[in-house]
Amino acid sequence: MKTFKLEPRYKDAFHFRAYWGNGNGKDIVEWSKANLNFDDFYNQCHLYYEVDELGDQVIQEFYTNQSFKEANSKLETYIRSGIPNNEEVPESVKALFEFTECVPEWLNEDLLQLGAEACMKTGRDALMSLRDYSLMGGYDYAYLSKPLVFTGALKKGALKRLSETLDFWINVTRTNAMAIHAKGYEFAIKTRLIHSYARFQLKKHVKDWDYEEMGEPINLWDMTATSNGFSLVLLHGLKKLGNSFTEEEEKGMFHLWKYISYLMGVPAEYLPGDKKEATENFFLWTSIQPPADQDSVYLAQSLVQESLENPILKHQFQRNFLNYIHVSSSKFLLDNEVFERLELPLVWNANLIPKSLKFGNKVMQKYLSRETQIKRGDKLQMDILQQYLSITN
Repeated sequence: MKTFKLEPRYKDAFHFRAYWGNGNGKDIVEWSKANLNFDDFYNQCHLYYEVDELGDQVIQEFYTNQSFKEANSKLETYIRSGIPNNEEVPESVKALFEFTECVPEWLNEDLLQLGAEACMKTGRDALMSLRDYSLMGGYDYAYLSKPLVFTGALKKGALKRLSETLDFWINVTRTNAMAIHAKGYEFAIKTRLIHSYARFQLKKHVKDWDYEEMGEPINLWDMTATSNGFSLVLLHGLKKLGNSFTEEEEKGMFHLWKYISYLMGVPAEYLPGDKKEATENFFLWTSIQPPADQDSVYLAQSLVQESLENPILKHQFQRNFLNYIHVSSSKFLLDNEVFERLELPLVWNANLIPKSLKFGNKVMQKYLSRETQIKRGDKLQMDILQQYLSITN
């Protein structure tokens, strides 16, 4: 297999310098106290050309020898109950479950709990930051979504993609969700195999994938960036919306996503343990990503359109207001340059909703106990998920 030498090719580009010099990147650096340089670039960049080989072996040895439905049904049983003693399975499947059922020494259950509680206590704000900042902002990195484009997954539509993302995020961030055979553990392993299956299909059917420019499809470095999107970027968005966290809660959030990503096939030594490490990691990864292209704009426009067509709401005026909320949120959370590159629509008084939320959060955190916030936020998130699942299922 041909090898490539990767350089921080966009380190002098306008979009990179603007983000880290004047935009949200600068704010994140000040918050995280990160030390930005390229000293560790060559210790990280090889991940761009590496993938989850064990997950890929499971697909090749287990999924290709029987129907997809049959293989999926058996894997679900193994995930929920373990491999039966009397059942013969390929060595790759044994290795996968030996790995996932062995709790690593570095795992801290208290931090996992704090991370889950931090995700739950912010209720709707977490879902807004996830959708309007992490997900929407992720479209600005042109290569990150290319597997969606090349495998035809865009045909699902934004509603289905958003529902699946919500289903994953909510289920891995509940209390005790990441215990072996629990719901979050199940989602992590299923998603790992979905990535491997997508990569298998892409390599089978797509002949013009540019490995040198875009790396391996769903490569390990992109996976660390995705983990940062669910932790670093999400947390930053929540702080911008007026949510406050203790230092331990922040560490818990990063610890939770480190474990989730570890179960999904990313080596633990490349996953950040706190906001400083995450920022330094994210800085290096962004130096190889070009800004938004036409596929990025299409994805962003589809996400905007989703709220205008959302079948959960009965009346068009309700959908229009939901769209106003989400576009306002993106305008408030994203850098202006990113907002413009994604060709997002301008709305009247875009700061009204975000600043009202920010004020409300300050009041709520002052008068509601942490336990009440967690219980309330958990219920809100679960209710919204059920609404989406009732439509997309």
